[in-house]
Amino acid sequence: MAVKSDINTVEDPRWARVQARDSSADGAFFYAVKTTGVFCRPSCAARAPKPENVLFFHTTTEAEHAGFRACLRCRPLAAAGRDDVRDAATEKMKQVAEFIRAHAHEPMPLARLAEHASLSPAHLQRTFKAIVGVSPKEFQAAERMRTFKSRLRSGDSILSATFDTGYGSTSRIYEQVDGGLGMTPSAYRAGGAGEAIRYAVRETSLGLLMMAATERGVCYVQFGTHTDALLAQLTAEFPQAVIEPSAAGAAAPLDIWINALNEHLSRSGPRPDLPLDLRGTAFQIKVWRFLLSVKPGMVVSYTEVAQGIGAPKAVRAAASACATNRVAILVPCHRALRADGGLGGYRWGLDRKRALLDAERAARAQKPSA
Repeated sequence: MAVKSDINTVEDPRWARVQARDSSADGAFFYAVKTTGVFCRPSCAARAPKPENVLFFHTTTEAEHAGFRACLRCRPLAAAGRDDVRDAATEKMKQVAEFIRAHAHEPMPLARLAEHASLSPAHLQRTFKAIVGVSPKEFQAAERMRTFKSRLRSGDSILSATFDTGYGSTSRIYEQVDGGLGMTPSAYRAGGAGEAIRYAVRETSLGLLMMAATERGVCYVQFGTHTDALLAQLTAEFPQAVIEPSAAGAAAPLDIWINALNEHLSRSGPRPDLPLDLRGTAFQIKVWRFLLSVKPGMVVSYTEVAQGIGAPKAVRAAASACATNRVAILVPCHRALRADGGLGGYRWGLDRKRALLDAERAARAQKPSA
């Protein structure tokens, strides 16, 4: 239970030690933050919480019984000599993931996985999702699709790749066209042959920018220094696709879209709401969709991203999904920061990330309050 006190948090001497990040107090007590559901050591380097959101505990056990989970940054369970429990769970889930990967083409009911891991189905489901970031079923689906794509690329027939990867019928794989595959199997096997991808390039206030789109929507928005390099990136996954410049003219959709995006960057116009053709793993898609819910001028931490998609322990995986985003700005990964408020990484450079955030904050500040 929480440590009882007749004084408020600000007057409590422990609060001063938290503010000072006093490492000599580690182990003497722990503090939890009600708004994040996390408990920490006094020396934790994370951004200091508001005092009204803080509770103190004598032990990690008390904090856990109150419903709080250990901070992954300062690792308070290590101070209590119990961090091996978390490490053991992580190692166990890695072993489960490897088992799924090796048997992705086979039926994989949760009961089978639970028996393999010597865990109850409910505990396995909960722990796997918390550590890996997706459910075992979603992980298997992503692995099966990855193998299927690899087989097609290596020259296997569609029929052979379909049955050897466990889909059972070609109709099952055609259901994935709007998911991990992104196009028909025959088009993918041919390196994208038959799929039209059109692109346009503009100089913007943040540098050279290329946008490309399929019939489903924008699949690529990248900054770079040379058109040739950007075009090489675009063709890397689908070398046989029909990739060509967008038709010029005011009526050309891609021309309209990239002009709207350029207006947003150059003159702080509204961010255009364009159709997107997102392609990634189940986990990546969850992260990107969460980022789309973050309003302009607002930011979230990678921890909040992980929590927002229901995978609170998958912070690093959430940051990695941000880093692999192919659709700059329209999928606003620039709004994801480190837990301490630092900019973190940005595949197109921190100067661009800072400029995007500053522009959005300025635009938000100029809006009249409701």
